Parts: sequence; structure tokens; C-alpha cells
Amino acid sequence: MIKKLRDDIDAILARDPAARTRLEVILCYPGFQALLFYHVSHAAWTAGWRLLGRFLSHVGRVLTGIEIHPGARIGRRLFVDHGMGLVIGETAEIGDDVTLYHGVTLGGTSLNRGKRHPTLEDGVIVGAGAQILGPITVGAGARVGANAVVLTPVAPGTTVVGIPAKVALSSSTLREDAEFCAYGTPARDIPDPVQRAMEATLAEVAALRRRVEELERESGMPAPAGRREMTAMGAPARSDA
Repeated sequence: MIKKLRDDIDAILARDPAARTRLEVILCYPGFQALLFYHVSHAAWTAGWRLLGRFLSHVGRVLTGIEIHPGARIGRRLFVDHGMGLVIGETAEIGDDVTLYHGVTLGGTSLNRGKRHPTLEDGVIVGAGAQILGPITVGAGARVGANAVVLTPVAPGTTVVGIPAKVALSSSTLREDAEFCAYGTPARDIPDPVQRAMEATLAEVAALRRRVEELERESGMPAPAGRREMTAMGAPARSDA
């Protein structure tokens, strides 16, 4: 356990420029303190002392504002930045080198006692306020933007944003952000997936309009007056027929 805690401290020093010394991390970082409670409560839980494990995790929640169920499985070097309001459910699984910000929920969506919480693979970054719900997998190196609501699996290396979350950047465009990406959102501008869908729809409508006009010219049929007027004004033409 000492080796794991040392790794956790090193992860905070490596990923938070505000952290200056190991002692500062131990005394002033609720994310590290919550992990300390988790390691003890998880040991009690796996040993069969379920009530003790839940009680220790509850004490950690009261002191840090971070709720980690003792049944969750957490890998090495998890970095919980700020952390207030973070919730990690019982069957959640977290890989190595994952970063979670405040207000994140790894929640369940069913009442069964089996796997009902998300799995985060290695190197995932989840921005503040994001909700990842259900027994889905967020692939290695993926980024979940702040306040996103993730209900479906996320492919490795992609960035998802929005409600519900949609792919904003694919793995092929993330090379410059591969090492670290604060709050799960690249610093450069990223396309709005809703706007992108609307632009694609408008482009398809324009292509269909051009095809209709070609057919009208071939048949010698004049375009309806309404569409001629709107086209002249630069607006998308609409047939009144």
C-alpha cells in the first residue's frame, strides 16, 4: 500500500503545477486523502468486513467530499483534482494514470447487483461535472469533456462532449494533446458536434435543391415563384407545391 500511495503522490506532483512538495500533497490535497481512505476501506471490503469498509469510506466522504465505494477497483496513479462531489460507484473499474475532476459521477443505471458502473481504461481524463452512467467502457486515452453525459461506450483516444456525449475529436487528431489534457477538453477550438450535424444536413438539403433545379431545367418546368424569390434573396429555396 505504501508503494501505491507513493505513486499517487508522484502522479499529483507530475500533473498539477500547483503542487510543490510531498508534504503539501499529503496535508492539502483531498484527492490524495480520499484515496488513502479508499485503500484502507477497500482492504476491509475484500477481506469480508463489508460494514467496516463502508464505514471507513463514509468517514472519507465526510472529511473530503469525495465518495468512493470500497468495492470499486482503482488502478495506480489516479489523480483526483479538486474532487469535491466526485462519486465512484461500487462496480466501477478505473485503470492506471486516470484523471478525474470535481463533480464527476461514475454511476449505475440499474438495480441489479451485477456490473452496473462504468469502466475507465488507462489514461482516461474526465472533465469537471461529467456523468458517465451504466456498465459502459471508456477506452484508453479517451477524454470526456466537462459536463458531458456519457451513456454509450467511448472508443480509445477520442474526445466526447455534450449531452448526450458525442465524438468531437477522433484519435487521429489528438496527437498534440496525448500526454495530458486538462479537464478532458483540448485547449484549441473543437467542433461542436451538434453544429457539425446541422451543417451536414444543410449541405445535403442544398445538394438536393440543386438536383431538383437540374431536373426542372431538363423537363422545361419553371421553378415555383416562392423558391425563385427565396433563391434570389440568398435563402434556401422551399417549394410551395
